This record gives sequence, C-alpha cells and structure tokens, in this order.
Amino acid sequence: MKISGVRADPFAAVRRRVALQSAAGTTSARAPDSAAFLGLGEEELTPQVQAALGQLLTEIDELRSEVSRLKAHLNEAEDLADHDVLTPLLNRRAFMRELQRNIAFAQRYDTPASLVYFDIDGFKAVNDRFGHAAGDEALRAVANRLLSQVRESDVVGRIGGYEFAVVLVQADIETAKAKAKQLADAVQAEPIQTGDWMTPLKITYGVRQLDPDRTAEETLAEADTAMYAAKRAK
Repeated sequence: MKISGVRADPFAAVRRRVALQSAAGTTSARAPDSAAFLGLGEEELTPQVQAALGQLLTEIDELRSEVSRLKAHLNEAEDLADHDVLTPLLNRRAFMRELQRNIAFAQRYDTPASLVYFDIDGFKAVNDRFGHAAGDEALRAVANRLLSQVRESDVVGRIGGYEFAVVLVQADIETAKAKAKQLADAVQAEPIQTGDWMTPLKITYGVRQLDPDRTAEETLAEADTAMYAAKRAK
C-alpha cells in the first residue's frame, strides 16, 4: 500500500509568524492572519501561547518527516515484493497483476496485446552438470537478454523456476509470433559462460493474444499449453 503525498502545511502562516518573531527577538508583532487561523484574538497570542505553538510546529515537522520516511520505506518494500529475487524481472505475482491490467486495457481501448511464454529446454541438465550457481547465472542472462530486446512499455516476468513471460503491448498474434522468434533467437544467440564451460541455451515458446473474455491465469495457461505443444513438435 502506498501512502499519498503529505498535504500542504496548514500552519504555514503561523510558522512564518513565529520565525519572524524569533528573528526579531520579540513576540509583540501583530499577526492577524495567525489569529484568524487559530480562532484567537490577537490579545490571546501571548508569549506563552506562541512558545507552545512553536513547540507544536516543531512536532508537526518531525511527524511530517517521519511520514515521508515511512512512505519511502513502504514504496521500497513494495518494489522489492514485486521483483524476482534472482533476476531484474517482475515476479509471478506482479507479472500476473500487470497481465490482468493489460487485458483490461486492451478491452477498454480495443487495442491488441499478446503474451509470450518461454521455457528453457533442458535446464535441469545445466544445474546437474554445472551446479546451481551456473544455473542462476543462466537465468540472469536469459532475463537480461529478454529485457534488452523489448520496449519499455512491454512487461517481462519470471513465472517459475526457468519459465519467463512477456506481455507485448499493441501486438496482434502475428506480430507477437514474429517478436517471440526474435526474442528466442536473441536468448539462444550466444552460450552462457559458466566457469570454464560455455553452456548453450535453447528456448521453446508459446504465444496467445490477450482476450477480454479470459482472465490472466487463463491466458497464461493457454500460452503455457501452446509452449508445450511447440516443445512436443520439436
């Protein structure tokens, strides 16, 4: 949950009054704006009242600073909660939220968008042969190669252990299939350096255009099914 920005300071006029008095070394200056704001007559703004008011304003400053710090911490926590722990991509939860948002957007504005579901072929063998550290490096490499080939408006996420997905905005099914092949080629173009070994990567993918009659989970499942069909056809 994000906290909205702090509202304009309602004590600004009073704050200026106290600052001017402090600079002048006096508490006798007239301040009709302050009196009106507080519902006090000018004769009631005694030195004791103004001292208490100064303390109140200090406490308000501290509270505003604390709220700002809390807002920054919550935004940082939210950002961390949305991102995959291993790669620079969105995690499944955040990706599914963005996928659903794009389905709604496509329906509202009658504009196409598509989902591409990627699977790294034989990834278990990479872990078994080179170790999990090498496997993690391969996953990061795939993530970075996907990110380097998409637009800022597209959405890239790590869906599972070695499964990735991309939402291509303003892309119908034919455009998405062509882009999916380009992405797969970019991922497979060079092997991954894992210690003294070079690990080649192979990718299989499935593509589905977003349908307003399908939920995010249903759309992902259909793209997953298309990916496994392509895998069996190899």
